[in-house]
Parts: sequence; C-alpha cells; structure tokens
Amino acid sequence: MRKPTKSASPKTRCAIYTRKSCEEGLELEFNSLDAQRESAEAFIASQQLEGWQCLPERYDDGGFSGGSLERPALGRLLEDIKEGKIDCVVVYKVDRLSRSLLDFTRIMEVFDKQKVSFVSVTQQFNTTHSMGRLTLNILLSFAQFEREIISERIRDKIAAQRRKGKWYGGIPVLGYDVDRSSPSVKLIVNEQEAIQVRKIFALYLELGSLTPVMEELESRDWRTKLWRTKKGQQRGGRSFDKGALYALLTNPLYMGTIKHKSERFEGEHAAIIEKKIFDEVQRQLNKNGRGKGNRLINKYGALLKGLVYCKACGYAMVHTFTSRQTKRYRYYTCCKAIKQGWKSCPTKSVPAGELENVVVDQIRSIAEDRSLVEDVYVQACSEHRSELAQLKEQSEQLERQLSRDHSQITRLATKHDPTSATTSTIADLHERIASNEEQLREIRDRQAELDSQQISHQEVLDAFRDFEKIWNVLSAYERAKIVSLLVARVEFDVSDSTVSISFHPSAIKSLAEGAA
Repeated sequence: MRKPTKSASPKTRCAIYTRKSCEEGLELEFNSLDAQRESAEAFIASQQLEGWQCLPERYDDGGFSGGSLERPALGRLLEDIKEGKIDCVVVYKVDRLSRSLLDFTRIMEVFDKQKVSFVSVTQQFNTTHSMGRLTLNILLSFAQFEREIISERIRDKIAAQRRKGKWYGGIPVLGYDVDRSSPSVKLIVNEQEAIQVRKIFALYLELGSLTPVMEELESRDWRTKLWRTKKGQQRGGRSFDKGALYALLTNPLYMGTIKHKSERFEGEHAAIIEKKIFDEVQRQLNKNGRGKGNRLINKYGALLKGLVYCKACGYAMVHTFTSRQTKRYRYYTCCKAIKQGWKSCPTKSVPAGELENVVVDQIRSIAEDRSLVEDVYVQACSEHRSELAQLKEQSEQLERQLSRDHSQITRLATKHDPTSATTSTIADLHERIASNEEQLREIRDRQAELDSQQISHQEVLDAFRDFEKIWNVLSAYERAKIVSLLVARVEFDVSDSTVSISFHPSAIKSLAEGAA
C-alpha cells in the first residue's frame, strides 16, 4: 500500500531587488548587484520546502541613490506587485530598498495592501514571521512621528505667513486674480469680477436670504470663479449653489483680511467689500440661521414674505405691488415670470391679500378639525425624520471628507523638501478640515436639538387652539413674525388655485408650550 504523501506548500513567487548607488564597478563580470542577487537566491533556495520560488525577472538599479524613489527597476517592481505577479520581495539589506524611513514606509504600505511579504537576507527581517512584523510596526511608528513633525513645521510656517497678511495659495476666489510674477504670490483685484462680488453682497441685503439671491444669479448667468491649474486644467465656472454662495458671503478675504483659524490679520491685498457691509451681511446670515425663517423688516406688510413658492416651476414668489392713484395693490409674483418673461410660467402673480387670508384661515381651522390636527402631526413627524436623515447623511459625508483630508496631509507630509505648491495644498486642507469640523459640530448640535423636539398630537392641538385669541391682539409686524416662525413654506398651485402649507415642527412645540 502506498503511503499518503504530504501536500505541497503553496507556491511563493519571490522577486529579488538589488541596488548600488554609484556606477563604479558595474562593468565587471561579477559586480555588487550580482553578489546581492546570489545571496538572495541562496536564501530563497533554503526556503524551497516552504514553496518559495525565485522569479527570473531581474530588478537591478545600478547607479541610483537609495534616497529617492525615482528608480526604474523599483518602479517596475512596484507595478508588477500591483498586478499580482509577486508574493515576496527579497533584498540583501533593508537599505538596498530605501535609505529613507519615510520612503521605506510608503513602499511597505504598497506591499501590505497587495499582501506581499518582505525579507532582508542579512538582517533577519522577514514579515512572514511575527517578529518581522513587530519590527516593521516599530519602524512605521517612527515614520508616523516624523510625518507629524514635518506637518507641524509646515503649519507653523503657514501661520507665520498669514500673520504677516500673506495669501498662502489655494483656490482663487471671485474678484481676485493670482499674481505669480513677484517672488511671493499675491492677490490682485479683478475689477470686472469685483463689480459682481459687490452686487452679490448688495443682493443678499436686499433679498434677505440665499435662495432668491441664487435664483437672481442664475437668471444673470453669473458663475463661480473660472481658473486654471498649473497643469492648464480648467476649474470652476459653475452655477452658484447655496454652499458656494455662503462661502463667498462669509469670506473675510473680501474685507482685505487674511484668516488663520479664528484670527484675522490685515492682508497685503486690497479690499473689495467695506467692513460695514460685510458685518451687516454676517448679521443677516446669523439672524436667518438662528431664527429659522426670520426675515428683514417687513416694510410693506407682506404677511408671507419669503415663504411663498410657485408649484408650477418651483421658483420663489416675491412680494410686489402697483399703485393706482392713491391706492396700492399687493401681489405675490413668480420670480421666473419676472426674470424670464410672463410666458415662462403659468402662475405669474396672485393677489397678496387673498393668499394671506387663505393661509390664516387654514391655520385657524386646524384646531377645529381633528383630521387636520392629524395631518399636521403626520407632516411634522415626517419633516422631523427627513431632517434627521438629511443631517445624518451630511455628517457621514463630512466624516468621510475629514478622513480623506487627514490621509492626504499625511501623504503630502512624507515628501522630501516640499514645494510651495505642496505647502499651499496642506494649508488648504487644514482650512477645509477646520471648516468641516465646525460644520460637523453645528450638525450634531442641530441633531441634539431635533432629538429634544419630538411632538405629540396634544402639542399640535394646543399650539393652534388659542391661535385666534393671540392673533387678534398682534400688530402687522408681529403677525408676519409669528407666521414666519410657524410656517416653513407655502406653495400656490395655479392649476386648481390650491394652497399647501408646511410647518416648522420646532415652532409648533414652542407655540404649544407658550399656550400652556
């Protein structure tokens, strides 16, 4: 009877890498590269029972320094590893692979990602064994420490430059061009774009919120800054969304200042916006953010100012009026019809008084009809869940972006003798990280706020029960304020002349507590 044979070990494809810094002696029949390869081949042969096989492909870098990764044979080796052709890399000594700890770490990251082992013949360094992996982890820890030191030095350099008012690179903003002719990069005012920037600030103060300004910019076909990278690639030139518009309106660069974290310093560049106007815009942005719908002073008694939208096209409907002799006629008019012509939207305009009466009557009737209370309750709960889901998605996106940015800083910090472009990129990443962390804090605060704003049927009923009594003693300004706090959105459908109202769940809860 034949004895069962022991199953063969899985094959391990081994590549030998050799390097010599100078070209002297390479012309010899048996040179240093051959000696390194011979030692590595002998080691692989000693592991034959483990299934190790030496690949015939030679990866020899003769006349290349170990202080750089720009080596042809090393490049081929890494490419073959990524293509899955190699299981183990064998060298004579660790410094044959790299003399730089940071470069060595980067190479090890490629090996680890592709599940490739690494062996140094003369130093008993073998990542197929636990001791070799421990040694590697110690080296990687020192490399991480060196990365952080480099990153810290770059941050300190950026901070010092910004305290001097110098612009330290990044994405150009609307209103400025980058002057690279001088030894230090500077910002110069682009007069044509500066006119647009001033108008955008004025429009926000005039219209009072981001959405109508965004629609106005779209109707004018105004775009974000169009610029080119050093490689000639075109960037920007997109329509303004809320994020881009908010970033423009809150950028202290337009006041002639440079921001570093929470501090501002006088910049070398000229201001486009006066400090008084900039501060006024910030107050209005903060007011809208805190009040969740508070609007500018209602000069013409528009009860639904900033709340009405056209069902047909989705555009906002703004408060307008016409005067005939001594009488004024008020309307809510579709922005699309105003900007693109009366034929562009079937809604055009609706008498303001009629629409306002319909909305107030609907609010009054809610407390009198249990089914309407149920409808408002269901709608409020739905909006509550929807906002929580949206906040969760936003927070997850920010967390992913923060993780990517931290990883990119780590990669850039490993570069030797970082260029000004690298330093500028790291500066931008730190700025973005700070901004995203602030946004993440705001989102988490809002999530906590929403968690405390769960409402019940009874709270909805209490909120509307005393509405009539409260409403009758309010001034026109107070009525508009109450409606803006209570109502999130009013949609007018011209096809059947119906009105739908969306309420703020938090405002319903507050009103109920006030009534109680």
